[in-house]
Amino acid sequence: MDMLWNGWGDPAKAAPLPETVTGLLRDLLGVKPRTTPALDLADLVLPATAAGPVALKALAEVVGGDEHVRTDTESRVRHTRGKSTPDLLRIRAGDVSDVPAAVVLPATHDEVLAVLRACAAHGLAVAPFGGGTSVVGGLAPQRGAFIALDLRRLSGLLDLDPVSRTAVLQPGLRAPEAEALLAEHGFTLGHFPQSFEWATIGGFAAARSSGQASAGYGRFDEMVLGLTLATPEGTVETGRAPRSAAGPDLRQLILGSEGAFGVITSVTVRIRPLPEVRVYEGWRFDSFEQGAAALRRLAQDGPRPTVLRLSDETETLIGLAQPDAIGADLTQGGAGCQAIAGYEGTAEDTAYRRERAAAVLTACGGTLIGTEPGDRWAHGRYSAPYLRDALLDVGAFAETLETAAFWSRVPELYTAVRTALTDTLTQAGTPPLVMCHISHVYENGASLYFTVVSAQGEDPVAHWTPAKHAANEAVLAAGGTISHHHGVGTDHRDWYVREAGPLAVSALRAVKDRLDPEGLLNPGVLLPAD
Repeated sequence: MDMLWNGWGDPAKAAPLPETVTGLLRDLLGVKPRTTPALDLADLVLPATAAGPVALKALAEVVGGDEHVRTDTESRVRHTRGKSTPDLLRIRAGDVSDVPAAVVLPATHDEVLAVLRACAAHGLAVAPFGGGTSVVGGLAPQRGAFIALDLRRLSGLLDLDPVSRTAVLQPGLRAPEAEALLAEHGFTLGHFPQSFEWATIGGFAAARSSGQASAGYGRFDEMVLGLTLATPEGTVETGRAPRSAAGPDLRQLILGSEGAFGVITSVTVRIRPLPEVRVYEGWRFDSFEQGAAALRRLAQDGPRPTVLRLSDETETLIGLAQPDAIGADLTQGGAGCQAIAGYEGTAEDTAYRRERAAAVLTACGGTLIGTEPGDRWAHGRYSAPYLRDALLDVGAFAETLETAAFWSRVPELYTAVRTALTDTLTQAGTPPLVMCHISHVYENGASLYFTVVSAQGEDPVAHWTPAKHAANEAVLAAGGTISHHHGVGTDHRDWYVREAGPLAVSALRAVKDRLDPEGLLNPGVLLPAD
């Protein structure tokens, strides 16, 4: 099954907002219904493919036939850009300016290498495509004609070593499929980001993904033990031991490279036994500051839950991630902030950690509000993107952004980004609702995940761009990183260049020039195009 071409996920899971919610948006934010009729896929008029017949024939020869090189309208549209709110608004308006010339589906590492050679010979850029879930402009190369290199045919479990607890996965494997294959052997990867239903193993590695259970299982880049990379200049293999002092860790050049250095064709990951039990519970704190201090205690001194999250006062009150609870106070106790603590593992270990963590949270001012809020969060943990589609349908603008900082900088970062978003959008005539939660915790810092809802304005994309830029500036000024887990793409590229600094960027440019001398791989993504 493919995702909606103009929205998120499974069409069967899309649902309109209740009238009570649309009324709340109208009264609170001045949201007005959109009057432009919705486009059908058949309404889109695509430019003729920029890949000539000779190039298409060459591509078909190396991937097993014409059926694996697609130039039809539906295939090209479904591989146009990603799933950020501007991406969806542009495609809904009929903007197909970033459509690929063709969609190519290789089935092996060697076929990927051959595709790259053929693209080099015919001057075609290449955008590696997994689940298509990028929200930072990572699928729109900024140089001429390009192909979308769809990796769905590389979707197997190549090896599983139960003694070492490792698995070798192909990049086009979607996360639910990976979990199902591992579960047959009694294991889990433990990586559950909000994009879980559609994102792929290769995408997780290429963007340095972080799942909602990162407090217990770690980020995806911490799970990766080895990678195979196909480049126009050949193959790069990394990772032959759990740790090594044999020079710099070349995995780190590939992790987070977003297809700019090569195409990931296999990933060796650490796996864990399937948990015997999973328990999620809710806690209430009087303020975001108090709750953040409690999370820091657990992150630094333990015991660390598997899942640990904290919503600020606004997000708690609104309950945005649960459509049936928008406008309701989920803490069941008036003002305050809600935290979710989740525990996975053996029954004995889970009970022990849960008891000890409860003592810490209580000592920090928290009040246990039971497992019902935790169960509701777990049930709806992947629903927010569907809710965003429903908000767009009624004329609201909804978008997210995230960052991270050391604990001492988190309060300043939180205030700076909220202020930048609120001031910019208010000056544009569309005052927003800005919500935030701590999504991932570490011993030394945490990630902040912001959700912004406002009226769309006359030109929603132009309306959002200054606010996004203001938030990016605020992130750098407050000592945060431009991205914690969404990646760089084109949306964050210019700020990433400033964050990394000119010498570091020159070093990365040298790596790209060696692996991709013609600059064919995702030009303009991660690094400025030549």
